[in-house]
Amino acid sequence: MLGLSPARDRAIRRHLSAADPDLAALIARTGPCRLRVHAAQEPYAALLEAIAHQQLHGKAAQAILGRLVALAGGTLPDPATLLSFPVEALRGCGLSGSKIAAMQGVARASLDGTVPSRAQAVALSDDELVARLVGLRGIGRWTVEMLLIFALGRPDVMPVDDFGVREGWRVLKHLDAQPKPRTLADIARAWSPHRSAAAWYLWRAAEEGRRLVQANILTG
Repeated sequence: MLGLSPARDRAIRRHLSAADPDLAALIARTGPCRLRVHAAQEPYAALLEAIAHQQLHGKAAQAILGRLVALAGGTLPDPATLLSFPVEALRGCGLSGSKIAAMQGVARASLDGTVPSRAQAVALSDDELVARLVGLRGIGRWTVEMLLIFALGRPDVMPVDDFGVREGWRVLKHLDAQPKPRTLADIARAWSPHRSAAAWYLWRAAEEGRRLVQANILTG
């Protein structure tokens, strides 16, 4: 996995800190952006991982992926192998019926070329990749955005539909409710061209909020 160079990290933090004082305070508390990119991951594999993570805590999703890897003999199954598994075996990994159907759809789309190789994806813009992939079953914009951020390392993606990102902004600004996606998209324009890093910091803000709630419960 690759991270940001020190010089790029400093430039990103300066830009984001100048955009909003509360964001600047969060960055000061958190320190360097530790966003990591799977530099060699194929889009097919990234989409499978994103599907596993849909509406699940990260640890639960990783456990499911671990069982899928074990089923395939120690590696994430390639498209043909995935399609060869009985549904019952995939359910045994902890996958729901809808996630199985989505993963199978991605496997078929990878075989027919709809899901591009990494080399092909590098030549496509963010919008082109979103338009190409969101038509697949179970693949929404959020799933493609996770591919863009964590597999392809695209620097200017703001996943405004992500619960954690919106919750991070709510916590940061002490709001009663999360911002609407369109509202957050408007706010995030000031963070371009570093919106992926801004999303990473907002996830950290959401974590701060959870820790505060837990501390209040324990002391209350």
